[in-house]
Amino acid sequence: MKKLLCVIPLAVLLCFTFACQNKAEKAELEKFRAQAKVEEQNKGIARDLFKAIDEGNAEQILAFLADDFALTAPGIIEPLGRDMLPQLRNAHYKAFPDWRHFIEDVIADGDKVVVKLIQKGTHEAEYEGIPATGVKATMPAMHLLTIVDGKIKEMFAIEDYLGLNQQLGMELKPKEAGKK
Repeated sequence: MKKLLCVIPLAVLLCFTFACQNKAEKAELEKFRAQAKVEEQNKGIARDLFKAIDEGNAEQILAFLADDFALTAPGIIEPLGRDMLPQLRNAHYKAFPDWRHFIEDVIADGDKVVVKLIQKGTHEAEYEGIPATGVKATMPAMHLLTIVDGKIKEMFAIEDYLGLNQQLGMELKPKEAGKK
């Protein structure tokens, strides 16, 4: 009987320990599932943004952007605000009316989303002082987006404009001696 009285509290203690451990595991699993759901939603927002850009839907583009949205990229000294993205899009698509984004990969980690893509289009009107060439240009790009509460707060864009300009006939050459 003494052994039984010792075993019963031990069994209860073990059951309690496993029950508490299971609750902690369930909570951790739910946290992981919630994070994965947000990351999938953020990846969808990124894909939908580029689709709206290709379609030229300024209203929809702006709907994806937070009020304090900031676009940065190499060569941009001051971050550009949300109203500039549709304007930049329209200026570019004027020269390349069939310009499209082909997403190759989308990776999400928390509120960060990285989009690897290829952009393609035909140079049919003046672009940055270069008359129309008819060249079918290709430009790789990577975009890092920060998405907070379902809105894009920041976009850091790395796009191969040097390669694009070379496809359009621009040449890169060293400065002549003595010139600054």
